Amino acid sequence: MNELLYKIPADTPREEVIKMLREHPEVCFVSLVGIDMAGNDTDEKIPVRIFIEDIDKFYNGTAVQTDGSSVVLPKIATINNAKVDLPIDPAVNWFVDYDRESPDTVGTLRIPSFIIHEGKRVDSRAALVDTLAYVKRELLDFFRANPEISGATSLKGSDIVDIRFTSATELEFWVKTPLEDNASIEEMSASQVMNEQYWERTHGAVRTALEECLIELDKYGFHMEMGHKEVGGLKAQIDENGRMTHVCEQIEIDWQYDGAVQAADNELFVRTIVREVFRLHRLEVNFKAKPLIGLAGNGEHTHLSIAAVTSDGKMHSLFAADDQNADYMSAIGYGALMGLLKNYEAINPFVSATNDSFNRLKPGFEAPVCVVTSFGHTPAIPSRNRTVLVSLIRDLKNPMATRFELRATNPYSNTYLVLAACYLAILDGIKHTAGRTAAQLLAELSKQPGEDAHYLERDRAYRSEEDVFEFYTPEERDARFGKPPATVWENMLGFDLYPEKVAVLTAGNTLRPQIIESFRTGALLRWKIELISRIIPEYRDLVRRMKEIKSDFVTDQDAYMWNKIHDLRIYLAKDTIDDKALFSLLIKALNEGDYRVASALQLEMNAKIEELKELYDCYKKNMI
Repeated sequence: MNELLYKIPADTPREEVIKMLREHPEVCFVSLVGIDMAGNDTDEKIPVRIFIEDIDKFYNGTAVQTDGSSVVLPKIATINNAKVDLPIDPAVNWFVDYDRESPDTVGTLRIPSFIIHEGKRVDSRAALVDTLAYVKRELLDFFRANPEISGATSLKGSDIVDIRFTSATELEFWVKTPLEDNASIEEMSASQVMNEQYWERTHGAVRTALEECLIELDKYGFHMEMGHKEVGGLKAQIDENGRMTHVCEQIEIDWQYDGAVQAADNELFVRTIVREVFRLHRLEVNFKAKPLIGLAGNGEHTHLSIAAVTSDGKMHSLFAADDQNADYMSAIGYGALMGLLKNYEAINPFVSATNDSFNRLKPGFEAPVCVVTSFGHTPAIPSRNRTVLVSLIRDLKNPMATRFELRATNPYSNTYLVLAACYLAILDGIKHTAGRTAAQLLAELSKQPGEDAHYLERDRAYRSEEDVFEFYTPEERDARFGKPPATVWENMLGFDLYPEKVAVLTAGNTLRPQIIESFRTGALLRWKIELISRIIPEYRDLVRRMKEIKSDFVTDQDAYMWNKIHDLRIYLAKDTIDDKALFSLLIKALNEGDYRVASALQLEMNAKIEELKELYDCYKKNMI
C-alpha cells in the first residue's frame, strides 16, 4: 500500500501529472470536485484515459459540462439555464480516493475544480480563492500607504512584499453501531457531566478505525496531530462472541494547518476518509452539529491567521506582538479581531445555516452564542475561555502561532464561504487601524456598553474574561453582546438588517450579492423542507409514542401529569374543525412563505416538545 499514489502536489506541471498517472495504473478514474452553495462536492467517474487525452481541455474548463440543476446554485443555475463548466484548479493538492471495499485496488483522483456559469465562477471555492486574492491586494496597498505600522511590533509596512493566509479546522463526530437504538440520553448526560468519557481510551472497533484513519491520512501528507475521545458517549457492551455492541461515543481528530483554500479542501477529504474507514468497521459516523439533543454537539473550530513576507524572505505573524509578555497582539491583530466581531452578523449566516446548528448553539455545552472575545487577565497568561465566540490563541514561545479560533462553526458549515467572509471582515478591521496605537485599539475592544468607540458599536461590549454563561443572566448577555438569532430564518435576516456589514463582504465583488442571495435562498429552502418532511414527522411519532400507561396503582399525581401530557399532545398534533394544531400551523406558515410566523412557531414547537419529553419522563418514573 505504501507504493500507491496518494497525492499529486499543487502546481505539478501537466507533463508530470500525466507521467505520474501512467506510472500508477491503480488510479482508474478522475473526479472533478466543485463546491456548491450548500458545501456539497460534485463527484463523477471519468476514466483516466480520457483525462490524459484531453488534459488541456480539463485545465481550461471545456472538457466537462454538467447540469447545474444537480448542484445547489439557486437563482444562478436555473432549470431553463442550467449548464455549468468545471475547470480544474492546479494550485492545490489533488488526492486519490481508494475504494476500500473493492477486491482490487481502484483509485479515483479527486481534482478540486471551479463551477462556471455564463462565464462567471459561481462556486464556493472560487469565492474563497478570489477573496484571498482581493484581500492580499488590499493589504499590500494598505501597508504601502501606511509604512509605519504602529503598536507592539517592529514590523515595517514598507518591508512587506507578500501576504499568506493560513487556516485550520478540526473534526468532531459521533460514532455508533448501526441499527441499534441510542443509549439513554439521561445516562449519557450523566456520564458527560461526570467527565467519564473525555480523554478515555478507545476500545475495540472504534480504536481500530480511529488508528486506521490517522495512519491512512498521514499517507496523504495531512500531518495528523491527534485523535481522541471527546466529552460525549457511553461505554459499549460486549456480546457473547466478544464483539462490542451498542457503541455510541464522540471522537475528535486534528491535523496540521495549511493555506486557507487548501485547508478547506483538506477538511472535505478528511471527512470522506473518516466516514469510509469507520463504515468498513461497521460503525456509523455522524457529523451533524447536534446529533443527540441534550448531549455535546460536534463543533469544528476554525482557525484564522495572516502572515507577512518581508523583502528579506522572512515570515512574520501580522497578529503577534514583539513582546508577547507585554502585549496581547499587534495593532494589526487588534484591528483584525475588531473587524471579525463587528461584522459577525453578516458572517453568521454562513456559519450556522441549518436547524441542527441552532440545536448546538445553546448555553451550557461550551457552544458560543455571544459575539465576544477573551484575551486573558494579563498578556503573560494566554486565555483559554471556552465560552466566547472568538478565542485568541497564543503561544508565548512561538509568535507565528498567534491566531483566532472561531468556535461557532460545525462540520456542515460551508468552510469556503466562512473563511471568505471572515477574511473580508478582518480586512475591514485592519483598514481602520491606520494612525492608531495598539493601546488605543485594546481599549476600544475592552470598552463597556454605552462608551463611545471609533470603530466598534457604541451600545455593545466585545470582551469578557468571565464565563459568559454563568457570570451574566440571559438578559444581561443579550444587552451586552447582542441578541443571537435562534432559527435559520432569523440568522438569514442578518443579510437584510445589517446592510453596512454586508457591504464589507461585497466590497471586492468576490463574495458577490449574487452568491449571497443564492446561498440564502438554498439555506431557507432546506430549512423549510427539513421542518416539513423530517422534523415535524419525527415529532409526530414522538407524540404518538407517549401513551397513557395502564397501572393498577394510579395516584393523583399520575392523573395530573397525564392530563398535562394529554393536553400538550393535542396542542401540538391534533387538529379540530375550528382549531389547528401547532404542527399544522407551522406547516401552513412555511408553505405560504410567512417565514416570520414560521420561525416563531418553530421556537414554540421546540420548547413544547422539550416540555413534553420532561413531563413524560417524570410520568414514567412514577409508575411501578
